[in-house]
Amino acid sequence: MENNNKLKRNLSRRKFLGSTATVAAFSMIPVNLFSKSAPVAKDQAGTTPNSNFGGVQIGTITYSWRSMPGGVENIIKYCKEAGISSIELMSGDVEEYLGAPKNPMMGMFGPPPPPPPKAPASAPAAAPPATPPPAPQRPELTAEQKAQIAKYNEEMKTWRLSLPMSKFDDVKKMFDDAGIKIHIVKFSPARWSDEEIDYAFKAAKALGTKGVTEELGMEAVKKLAPFAEKHGLYAIFHTHMQFAQPGFSYDPFMAVSPAVMFNFDSGHFFGSTGLHPNTIIEKYHDRIVSIHIKDKTGPKTDPANTNQVWGQGECPVEDILLLIKQKGWPIFCDIELEYDIKPWSDAVKEVKTCVKYARQILI
Repeated sequence: MENNNKLKRNLSRRKFLGSTATVAAFSMIPVNLFSKSAPVAKDQAGTTPNSNFGGVQIGTITYSWRSMPGGVENIIKYCKEAGISSIELMSGDVEEYLGAPKNPMMGMFGPPPPPPPKAPASAPAAAPPATPPPAPQRPELTAEQKAQIAKYNEEMKTWRLSLPMSKFDDVKKMFDDAGIKIHIVKFSPARWSDEEIDYAFKAAKALGTKGVTEELGMEAVKKLAPFAEKHGLYAIFHTHMQFAQPGFSYDPFMAVSPAVMFNFDSGHFFGSTGLHPNTIIEKYHDRIVSIHIKDKTGPKTDPANTNQVWGQGECPVEDILLLIKQKGWPIFCDIELEYDIKPWSDAVKEVKTCVKYARQILI
């Protein structure tokens, strides 16, 4: 069975990568030549996107477009261009659109340090580490910078608590009119005041979402779960490489509240453990709201745990999507674009390519 799946993946990837070489010609072919259902939206203003393929809702986290100008109007434009009809919305885009104070952290630091140079080709390759090295640390904040951040946090609290929820109703209407649903909003509010956490869940409800996303941690779970219960929403927690830690389990977090759900990052899981993501999806499917989809190398490959163009890595993206389709589970499958973008492309074009990759698998 494993060999058959591997063969299927390789054939699918060769087929897809060959088709992307002639993407310009592909874009001129009528969509209904392939299927009468779930067409990829054309890059035309006013076109309603539809990225539900074979019953599987493909979306993206708007973090995928972090290299592009932000804001609600731009996000809608990008969704239409990429053919995306469902998103996990980064809260900064909507709060900025609604007039939030400017974050002094933006531009406070320079670019991260460059990666270390690779060893010469003649040198023997070193065995990949069991776990990836820690990310480079940012420099210590100065007293002035800390004061700026504290002032900004107070300004944001005042702004959030004075903002009418009708403003989020207006934003929802903008997305609804464009044919785009917001299934999650990522506020990451666990370190906020209780009043601001309440604001986050109210805003999430006004936007028509399933809940609020935060990074996984027991303190955050215990803090957000009561607010999720209060508002009839989910507190949805994103994973990175926790599963590579011996003995890690979702079970203690689930025990806190039935409102605790997960945004399972299949790429981080595979890249750090080398295990098939479907082992987690099958076990916890009823507690997973969404899955971040990306392609990566595994932990024993050189380079290890590294983002790749879809179809060029080792993560079994096809298996994940086909499992969701076969089981009919209502799990959102969101593109998280993290691989390097070539100078002749941009994030919107790359997300569109990922949408086509998923469509090919599911239709």
